[in-house]
Amino acid sequence: MKAIKLVALAALVALACTGARAQTNVTPAEARAIAKEAYIYGFPLVDSYRVQYAYFVDRDSPEYKAPWNQIRNNPHVGTPADKAVQAINTDTPYSWIGMDLRAEPLVLTLPVIERKRYFSVQLIDLYTFDFDYMGSRTTGNDGGSFLVAGPGWKGETPKGVKKVFRSETELGQVWFRTQLFNPGDIDNIKKIQDGYKVQTLSAFLGQPAPKAAPAIDFIKPLTPEQERTSLEVFNILNFVLQFCPTDPSETQLMARFARIGVGAGKTFDVSKLSPEMKTAFEQGRADAWADFANVKKQIEEGKVGFGDMFGKRAHLKNNYLYRMVATLGLYGNTKEEAIYLGYFTDGDGKKLDAANRYTLRFAPGQLPPVNAFWSLTMYDFPAELLVANPLNRYVLNSPMLPQFKRDADGGLTLYIQSESPGSDKEANWLPAPKGPFAMAMRLYWPKPEALDGKWKHPPVKKVQ
Repeated sequence: MKAIKLVALAALVALACTGARAQTNVTPAEARAIAKEAYIYGFPLVDSYRVQYAYFVDRDSPEYKAPWNQIRNNPHVGTPADKAVQAINTDTPYSWIGMDLRAEPLVLTLPVIERKRYFSVQLIDLYTFDFDYMGSRTTGNDGGSFLVAGPGWKGETPKGVKKVFRSETELGQVWFRTQLFNPGDIDNIKKIQDGYKVQTLSAFLGQPAPKAAPAIDFIKPLTPEQERTSLEVFNILNFVLQFCPTDPSETQLMARFARIGVGAGKTFDVSKLSPEMKTAFEQGRADAWADFANVKKQIEEGKVGFGDMFGKRAHLKNNYLYRMVATLGLYGNTKEEAIYLGYFTDGDGKKLDAANRYTLRFAPGQLPPVNAFWSLTMYDFPAELLVANPLNRYVLNSPMLPQFKRDADGGLTLYIQSESPGSDKEANWLPAPKGPFAMAMRLYWPKPEALDGKWKHPPVKKVQ
């Protein structure tokens, strides 16, 4: 017994010395390089943890949704008051589930939904991968029950379950999007959302529940500003990694991160870093943001597709920088589900600013090609939040086509400016803030010509 106690004491001492070893085993130059890698790798996990904490842990948060493994329906669309997630859409009222899959899987039951109405059920793990989907595109609108299992579950597909989806991580979340045709359609949305059900597998089968997983002592997340300025980001990453079994493709990566004290369950203590090592970590973080800015610039110039940054691990091929840049539209869909086209500059490459007036014109027969619908949403910049305006209009979309005024040749011109373009054009007006702005065009369930690039989205043109 005495030997066991001595071994345990030695383990505790070793853990306490992690920060010291992280300094002595690597040079500042090595620490800078590894810190850059770890920051790029970990930023999406840390930023997502901030949202999950607000949604499923902090009952005092204005963004709180529901406890883990319970559903929260919101029969409303986004407004300027929604500030937790950047570039939120206003087309599809949301429902959410925070998934704790440690003890047993969850079963999601979907109602039958009329075929003309698009909906999607996005499954997201702690890495921010979209690891799978249910909904109109993938499983159809005929309803049914589907099982979502964590990495430790080894069971067979239960009776009454159409399909099993597997998460790499023990915690995750589900985002439901249900198409709203117009403001008068909201009662139909409520009925559909009431049909979304979530149960543990034991409850679904009517069997005794397994032993509950240990309660999690969630640590307080960082603010968005702190995520960019505090080295505590590495400690938050260590906490989140506890629920992320190492993927075989990342074994060597995790070994490298461990050299600077980053790893599942480790304590990263900034106060134990020497001034020289602290500077190295800060330089590594700055290097990460420089790479981030470079890719962001490529997106703004149209050289890189934003939609390529969302999806499964197999799609991203462990491109951690893309995963980091994808936090600009955190929890965005994989491109087969929705294409996101960002407007940051006009057709001349000048940054968008509502000190000017702009138009966006679709030539006849050149509206966005979709199986579901398309939308164009206005955001302020760089915050990328919805913009308050007198019309409470944050989006123009294809369900609004009947109210738009067409051009003489059958084309469609949209007016983008801070002041009304006049009563005769107001139906086609997307209000902009008085200053810098950006827009996102979304194509839900895009057709092949959108996916393969044959269809090109038109440029925004400054009105002379």
